[in-house]
Amino acid sequence: MNERITFNPEQCGGRPCIRGLRVRVKDVLDMLASKVSRQEILEDFPYLEDEDIDACLQYAASEADHPVLLTS
Repeated sequence: MNERITFNPEQCGGRPCIRGLRVRVKDVLDMLASKVSRQEILEDFPYLEDEDIDACLQYAASEADHPVLLTS
């Protein structure tokens, strides 16, 4: 996984965060889903970098790629 996405059981309930900051991947994804622009996210969170947003999207894509088992 991308080194920008970190997991710490003592931080944010162990949820994936960005570079050890208290900014969860989900928070960034929620903003993007709400049509907040990258530029606005970076202005509102000056400690984030454009590559952090890319890492969040890559993480979400990898999490969505799992097999679905159907039972009959």
